[in-house]
Amino acid sequence: MPMRPLALAAILLTLTSASLPARAQHAHHGMPMPAATAPREAGQSAFAAIQEIVALLEADPKTDWSKVDIEALRAHLVDMDAVTLRSRVAAEPIEGGARFVVTGDGEVSSSIRRMVQAHAAAMDGTGGWRLVAEDRPDGAVLAVSSRLPSDVAKIRALGFIGLMTRGMHHQQHHLMLARGMNPHR
Repeated sequence: MPMRPLALAAILLTLTSASLPARAQHAHHGMPMPAATAPREAGQSAFAAIQEIVALLEADPKTDWSKVDIEALRAHLVDMDAVTLRSRVAAEPIEGGARFVVTGDGEVSSSIRRMVQAHAAAMDGTGGWRLVAEDRPDGAVLAVSSRLPSDVAKIRALGFIGLMTRGMHHQQHHLMLARGMNPHR
């Protein structure tokens, strides 16, 4: 026996309502929705990174506030921003990988030197990759290579900034900077 349109609509409404989250069900029935939770975004990524570190420091009863240096973290984030957004990169293939000439104007060149040297020191040898950094007046050169032929395409595909993002050491690095430690030694 064919279903009547009104009965079909009632079944569809019941099935749809059952799959909706509680807030949507309230709105569907004309009831006011519960208040939204507080915003979570800090509005700017460097600010959010600093906010996250400050919260971790405040939550740790062992934090030695006499050594905390949030300004060092802020300066590092300025360097990260300069290298990520305001540097120029020329890539060339080398045997086993790629060589990246990274340059910038004014303070950007200093940021490049600091970031490239620190990253090469932290990541050299990881996964069997060789990272060699060399300063130049307008920035730095980063050569990345692997003995494994299967890694060459990956190195070249990641490019300079992709290579700079490798390794989950960044977050710990930020916490060390804020704690007044020098992770670049």
